[in-house]
Amino acid sequence: MDKLKAQALQVAKEIMVKFIEGGRISPANFADYFKPIYSEVLRTISEPTPGEAARGEHEAKEQRKS
Repeated sequence: MDKLKAQALQVAKEIMVKFIEGGRISPANFADYFKPIYSEVLRTISEPTPGEAARGEHEAKEQRKS
């Protein structure tokens, strides 16, 4: 699993825990919500920021690796 996917998984897990603690999601319907939340977090952290878009995608990928 690459670094971005691992980070997205951790963030999605934390969001789910907060929703379960707050009573907005129950353990019974966990599967209905986890995948969409994970997918959205991954999409969001994978998008280039405005500064990255100006530098170009190759340079942005190299910077994410470090």
